[in-house]
Amino acid sequence: MIDHTVAILRRGGLVVIPTRHLYGLGVDALNPRAVERVFAAKQRPPDQPLLILVAGPDDVHRYARGMDERTAVLMDTFWPGKVTIVVSARASLPASLTGGTGRIGIRVPGHPVCRSLTHVLAGPLTATSANISGQPGCHRIADLDPAILAAADLVLDAGPLVPGVGSTVVDIRPSGVHILREGAVAAAAIRAAMESTVVRPSSGARQEPDGSH
Repeated sequence: MIDHTVAILRRGGLVVIPTRHLYGLGVDALNPRAVERVFAAKQRPPDQPLLILVAGPDDVHRYARGMDERTAVLMDTFWPGKVTIVVSARASLPASLTGGTGRIGIRVPGHPVCRSLTHVLAGPLTATSANISGQPGCHRIADLDPAILAAADLVLDAGPLVPGVGSTVVDIRPSGVHILREGAVAAAAIRAAMESTVVRPSSGARQEPDGSH
């Protein structure tokens, strides 16, 4: 099933996928037309960015730039799942993903199906909730909006997902670490992880020139 799903994703398909607590809409995040399908299906305003899922921390530098020790600490401490890290996006990502901000939210997924998809796809996957914008997310396939089901090329039904709190969204900037949304990880835990972090000038494997893969 994973190989079949990835084949659909590589053709620009849109798939309903299980994330940690809610069903999401997954497409190949490097395919601009596929990304536009997500916005159309959700009726999502184009200025609202989409986050991406990657297979592991070592993949992050392919899609983000300007990272430092703070990013590494958050990844090492809180991934997989639980924390979405917002950083500067590389030009190789479709501009529609960033909503015109030039920044991208990245997370290693907490659900094993999503992790398998990112590994086999060998690229980033979108995972915005599978709902019409402004409506609640769904942890059961039976609760999905008919319009979402009609837009999807495939539905991966993992059964009812355990309801829970979404990821904590943390924006990493030169000016500091900003918590945009407190979720699965408390703000105090983020601050504690940052207290011992020493920020050095960008260098090393995680800060390759923009556009590299």
